[in-house]
Amino acid sequence: MTNLTLPHLPRPLAMAAKAMPLAPMTLLLTRLARQLVARHPGMQRRLGNHAQRRFLLDLIDLPFLLLLEPGGATPRVTALSRRHPPAHDIRIAGPTAAFLGLVHGSMDGDALFFSRDLVIEGDTAAGLALRNAIDDAELDLAAELSVMLKPLAPLLARLLPSAERLSGLALHRVDRPAGAPL
Repeated sequence: MTNLTLPHLPRPLAMAAKAMPLAPMTLLLTRLARQLVARHPGMQRRLGNHAQRRFLLDLIDLPFLLLLEPGGATPRVTALSRRHPPAHDIRIAGPTAAFLGLVHGSMDGDALFFSRDLVIEGDTAAGLALRNAIDDAELDLAAELSVMLKPLAPLLARLLPSAERLSGLALHRVDRPAGAPL
């Protein structure tokens, strides 16, 4: 399933993820999701009726699952144990590198799905709508985190290039310099 050219999540990050408590991660990711919707309102328009779907994001190299519920005025992302997968309409599975590459435009979304680096199960129309919404929004998660965690923005900007180089992961939008304002 996995393309050998995709970088692997570095072992120290994978180990650190095991120690992360799920409740604070849920709060942080939900806050990020709400900020994304507020700053990129076209995403929900692009999702249309699919915004009411429940998307299970299975980053296979992480020890938890993410349930994305983008609909309504209060989008939510919940971090959950792999032992108890929630009810969902669609599951998108693949390595963290593929998800980040898709979000940041460093990898072609269609190619990731055709190569099966990312796999969709369930409502494939909703999966395609989510991919298109992400593509159209031209997201930069590092920049979004800098906005959300404003006091830490200078530190994040300094650490980002080294983190990308060491991990091999696309941690910012490829068509913008690291740390560039949105």
